[in-house]
Amino acid sequence: MIDPSIKSQRSQSFYSFTSCLTLAVFVILFLTTDCKGQTSTQDLREVYNKVNPSVVIIHTIDRVVPSGKLKQSASMKGIGSGVLISDSKVITAAHVIQTASSAVVEFLSGKRFTSKVIASSPAADVALLQLEEIPDDAVVARLADSENVSIGDKIFVIGAPYGIGHALTVGYISTRHKPNTLFGGFESGEFFQTDAAINQGNSGGPIFNMHGEVIGIVSSILSKSGGFEGIGFAATSNTVRKLLLEKPTPWTGVQGYLLSGELAGILNLPQPSGLLLQRVAIGSPAYNSNLRGGSVKAVINGQSILLGGDIILSVDGIEVTGEESRLEIRKKLREINKGEKMSVSILREGKAINLSVYFPD
Repeated sequence: MIDPSIKSQRSQSFYSFTSCLTLAVFVILFLTTDCKGQTSTQDLREVYNKVNPSVVIIHTIDRVVPSGKLKQSASMKGIGSGVLISDSKVITAAHVIQTASSAVVEFLSGKRFTSKVIASSPAADVALLQLEEIPDDAVVARLADSENVSIGDKIFVIGAPYGIGHALTVGYISTRHKPNTLFGGFESGEFFQTDAAINQGNSGGPIFNMHGEVIGIVSSILSKSGGFEGIGFAATSNTVRKLLLEKPTPWTGVQGYLLSGELAGILNLPQPSGLLLQRVAIGSPAYNSNLRGGSVKAVINGQSILLGGDIILSVDGIEVTGEESRLEIRKKLREINKGEKMSVSILREGKAINLSVYFPD
């Protein structure tokens, strides 16, 4: 038989060993968790510092062209974000520059350079700017394959919310919206939804994965207050490739409002629908083709619009009849090559006029 005292000593040794082992495991787990958290923070800091110089602030001026009794022109300043994706090209959101008469790109160093719009797809809210030059220390960002992005992936955004340049926010991919499934007329693009903080001024800025690759371009926020409420949208990097790089969508420089139903009758349209031009960017193909934007503010059905501009009735023989015709027109526009023209039929001051919009090289 085993001596009871020896059995007791063995039991105490076993419990002592078990307690030490448990304590050691706890300490290791604690240190590992702490190190992982610290490493994650360090990794984000390093990635941010690496890609931050590729992010730019875009300063725009949108001029209202005088027409009719309006004698003085007005200018409206705007601000957005963007990202350098080659040695001379910057991607941003279409709504940032669509009707801007000038767009100046500011780099991290504070140096500013003029740019021109060379492609824009309002239906996906993405646009491409060409720079005359860039600073020597500029960093070019890399576009990722957005098909490899999954719901739940951690991401970060760099931009200029409310003009505060190069601000960092962090979040996750909430979901993915396929083309023609998101409200607001964004039928041509695929979008990510994210909970990362996005505010005015972030538009056009990049969403990065944790490797520092661009997976999306910030488009808009869903908000009742006008500020961040946890839902933001960004066009995917593959949408950018398709609409801006592989087969660029020409920039027209117009912003329109679809007229239909009772309103089309009130404005004496000779057909059920038409596109009322709101703004036309100075120097754009539309402006150089003598298309005119609105000049008189009005509120109709609670919505503020500009009256007095040309009403587009058809484009290259495609009559404006509603959303389906707009899809056809956008498809036609994507097929236009530089140096070609599009015929446009408009209604101006009660008269039908035919114009040609030329897209220069």
